Amino acid sequence: MSWSSGGGQAALSAAYFLHRFGLGDRYQVLDHAPGPGGAWQFRWPTLTLATANRVHDLPGWGIVEALGLDCDQLPAATAVPDYFGRYEEKFGLHVRRPVHVRSVRRGDTNLRGEGFHVELADGRTVTANVIINATGTWDRPFIPHIPGAPDFRGRQLHTHDYRSPQEFAGQRVLVVGAGISAIQLLIEIARQAPDVETFWCSRREPVFNSQPFTPEQGREAVARVERRVRAGLPPTSVVSVTGLARTPAIAAAQRDGILKWRPMFTHITETGVCWDCGPQGGEHLDLDVIFWNTGFRSSLDHLAPLRLRAPGGGITMTGRLATVVEADPRIQLIGYGPSASTIGANRAGREAARVAADLLGVVSR
Repeated sequence: MSWSSGGGQAALSAAYFLHRFGLGDRYQVLDHAPGPGGAWQFRWPTLTLATANRVHDLPGWGIVEALGLDCDQLPAATAVPDYFGRYEEKFGLHVRRPVHVRSVRRGDTNLRGEGFHVELADGRTVTANVIINATGTWDRPFIPHIPGAPDFRGRQLHTHDYRSPQEFAGQRVLVVGAGISAIQLLIEIARQAPDVETFWCSRREPVFNSQPFTPEQGREAVARVERRVRAGLPPTSVVSVTGLARTPAIAAAQRDGILKWRPMFTHITETGVCWDCGPQGGEHLDLDVIFWNTGFRSSLDHLAPLRLRAPGGGITMTGRLATVVEADPRIQLIGYGPSASTIGANRAGREAARVAADLLGVVSR
C-alpha cells in the first residue's frame, strides 16, 4: 500500500494519477486539516484567487470548470477548499481527515513486508510500502533570530497569523520580508488600515522586473532550486531567484511612497527596532507591530526518525523531477524544492504516482 501525507495540490495530483495508474485501491491520503483545501483554507480573508496569482488547475478538471468563469474575485480561503472538495468527490479520491501523522519509521527493509510504520497522534499505527510526502510548508512559519526579540512589548505576528488590515488601525507597523506576500500585505495595510504608519525592511532589497516574466526565466529559476536539492542543500524559493513583477499595484505603491525599503535591522528593543545599536547609539524606530513575512520551512518533522538529512542541511533528492529521496527511494517528497509551486505540484504528483506504481509492480500509463 502507498500512503500520501498532506491534502493540498501536490497530494491530490498524486492521488489522481495513482487512480490513473491502477492503484486506486492501494493508497490512502492522510490529511491533518479539518476539511479540503490544503493550506488555502487558512489564508487571510482578503486574499482572492486573482491576488493569489490564480490557482493552477488540478489535473483532469480545472477550477473554472468547477466554480465558473467569474471565480477570480472569490476569496481563496473559501474558493479553493470548495474546488478541492468537489475534485475529491468527482474522482473518488481516498482522503482521510483529520489524521495527524506523528512520525514515520522503517519496518522491514524491502517491499515484501511492511516498509514503514506510520504512527498517528491517536496512538494507532498504519503501514505502508511507499511514502509520498506532500505536507508543504504552512505549518512551519519561519521567523529569523534577532537579538532582543523577546523584549519587544508590542505585537509580533507572521503571515501565517494575518487576518485583516483593520487590526492595525492607528499603529506603527513594520513589515519584514521581500517576497510577494510581504509586498501585497504592506500595500493592503497601508491603503486600508485607518491612520496607520507603515515601514518596510528585508535582508535584501527585492528586484522588481518591468518586463514580462518569460517561460525561459521560469525554467531556469526552477532548475536552480532543483540543483540545490539534488546536492542535498535546503531549497530556496523560486521567487528568490526570479525577482518580482512590477504590477500596476506595485508601481502605484512605489509612486505613493509606500514601498520605501530599509535594510534589515540588527536589534529589537522593548519599543521597536534599531540599526547598529551600541554605546554610541544608532538609528531607532519606534513600533507597535513587527509583522514577519519571512516565509516558511518544509514541514518534515514527522520524517525525522528516518534520518534523511544530508550534511548540507537538506535532503538529497534524485529521480526524473527530483522527487525521490536518494537515501531511500521508497520515499518521495512533492511540494518540496522545485515542485513547491502550483504548476510544479501537478508534474511532481504524476511523477510520484508513476514511481509508486513501478515500486509496487504496477505498469504505469
